[in-house]
Amino acid sequence: MYEVDTIVVGAGVIGLAVARALARSGRETLILEAADSFGTETSARNSEVIHAGIYYPRDSLKARLCLAGRDQLYRYCEHHGVPHRRCGKLIVATAQSQLPQLDAIHAAAIGNGVQLDRLSAAQAREMEPELRCVGALHSPLTGIVDSHAYMLALLGEAEAAGATLVCGSRVTGARLESDRLVVESTEEIHAGLLINSAGLGATSLAGAIRGVPQAEVPRLRLAKGSYFGLGGRSPFSRLVYPIPEPGGLGVHLTLDMAGRARFGPDVEWVDAVDYAVDQRRAEAFYPVIREYWPELSDGALAAAYAGVRPKLSGRGEAAADFRIERTGPVISLFGIESPGLTASLAIADEVLRMA
Repeated sequence: MYEVDTIVVGAGVIGLAVARALARSGRETLILEAADSFGTETSARNSEVIHAGIYYPRDSLKARLCLAGRDQLYRYCEHHGVPHRRCGKLIVATAQSQLPQLDAIHAAAIGNGVQLDRLSAAQAREMEPELRCVGALHSPLTGIVDSHAYMLALLGEAEAAGATLVCGSRVTGARLESDRLVVESTEEIHAGLLINSAGLGATSLAGAIRGVPQAEVPRLRLAKGSYFGLGGRSPFSRLVYPIPEPGGLGVHLTLDMAGRARFGPDVEWVDAVDYAVDQRRAEAFYPVIREYWPELSDGALAAAYAGVRPKLSGRGEAAADFRIERTGPVISLFGIESPGLTASLAIADEVLRMA
């Protein structure tokens, strides 16, 4: 039977960041990933935005780890040559009735210590001439990152520090024997510590670990978000976000590293993970986008990809915080959705401290 100090379950951006931190601290670290490659689910199916830390309740894990992780991520990208751009973003009100919400977002951001500048409609149009709004907020600290290149850099550093990635290795459960865990995968492995960073599978894995009280395992809700791309270069040089909607931040415009625009995600509550994009959903995008970009032409949006967010709150419920918890030799990460990518290095530090 194989023995190792620490097993990290899940090779998404969080698992890789955690494995890097553990391996660099001197721990023998094995990363087990069910898929055939790293970072193929939530980590690869998002907006690739480096968030400034605007929307999260003060003193929440999301706020604290986003702010710390944002600065760490920019430094990491600069030091390791990971493609990224601090392009900034505009949060826009498209009707007078939305201005109080804009003020509330501004106040919350300032309370979190995040720079956010209030703009008139004219000032916003000076920055983005094709934008339509009655007022806006400018976040100069928001950016974009090549998430695959970032994960590749994390994996490279983890492996250089002695970590090992094994793909095609689904962890089906674990049990406590004496002072060690027996982790059940393609073979049984003894480990002193298990990091459950399985993302969409984190709650089901926690439920399969004997010794973890089931009352402590949260219920997972799945929010699917579809993205649609725009042909040619973007008409905007910054990200553009509407007022947030229940379950997400609204159908916003983001950019990739080549300057192409994509819109999304929408919010579709689902019962199972499904990454198919229904082109018919684009019909609901047009009127929403035209609220802030009236020049969007019919038929311009093409299906791009979809992602599924592992949420701890459901339809009509207040947004839940991250949950990072230790029960004996198991550290579980639940509900790591946005801003998980931005916060990844800070989350890894939090896990290392708990380990």
